[in-house]
Amino acid sequence: MRMAEHFTAGQRVRVTQLDPPSHTRAPRYVRGQVGTVVALHGVHRLPDDVVAAVAEPRVEPVYAVRFAARELWGSGEHNVTVNLWESYLTAAAKEA
Repeated sequence: MRMAEHFTAGQRVRVTQLDPPSHTRAPRYVRGQVGTVVALHGVHRLPDDVVAAVAEPRVEPVYAVRFAARELWGSGEHNVTVNLWESYLTAAAKEA
């Protein structure tokens, strides 16, 4: 089943704190972190379902999400962009 895109470029998102017992394409270093959506890469089969041999893997939007290196590792003036499936993301709370 195909999901409609939920997030837009410029939107702040948080990567869920998942720790599944099997494969995931969400790198551990971005889990729980907040980043900014910079692009939508279309919809693709969720790799977690594909490697688990799910008969009909979920098809989800994939987003390029940018993170500041200093937020991930405490230093660095560059950004890191990671492609993440929609089920790995939630809208980030607005800062006061």
